[in-house]
Amino acid sequence: MKTVNIAIDGPAGAGKSSIAKEVASQLGFVYVDTGALYRAIALFAVGYADQSEFLKALSNDECELELKYFGGTQCIFLNGENVTDKIRTPEISMKASEVSALPQVREFLLEQQKSIAKEHNVIMDGRDIGTVVLPDADLKIFLTASAEERASRRYLELEDKPDAPSYEQILEDIRRRDENDMNREIAPLKQAKDAILVDSTTMGLHEVCEEIMALVEEKLDRE
Repeated sequence: MKTVNIAIDGPAGAGKSSIAKEVASQLGFVYVDTGALYRAIALFAVGYADQSEFLKALSNDECELELKYFGGTQCIFLNGENVTDKIRTPEISMKASEVSALPQVREFLLEQQKSIAKEHNVIMDGRDIGTVVLPDADLKIFLTASAEERASRRYLELEDKPDAPSYEQILEDIRRRDENDMNREIAPLKQAKDAILVDSTTMGLHEVCEEIMALVEEKLDRE
């Protein structure tokens, strides 16, 4: 039986993870947060003095990643340790953007992502899902929002944490990450030709979920 694959791409902070997680829950699909996989590899890379040592360790299978689900919540394990919280820092976000441009890293994760999509009905979010990872996805969505709105959302998420960055710092990080993601040589962030654009700048979470659910239901009804 053919599985159903839905790809959601877009820039950092557009709400891809929250939206994909909620829609997957409503549909009974497996949610795959590919950004968490890249963040976990970024955390792994931080432990090495230089890039060559990191890539050597990666090629020697010293980096073991697992996605586990507890009560419907996805957790990422790095070499047996639950690092779900550790990977959600501005420093790891920037490092993830850096390592994701490396062909060895992308190759390392590509087959894992494709395998999950072959075995399950999935909603997978990231930067190049519709263009590279799942080019034949049943539905492709490009979810975006203005840089200012994305920075504002991220600021509200972090403001109560110790040493939380300022809004201006977050906005600068987002703009720099957009630049890195859109201009990297391998699999840059871009909207697939057959993807549907959803701009969430003036929309709440519930509104975006409703719009994407309508697109999914329309697609499934035509199948």
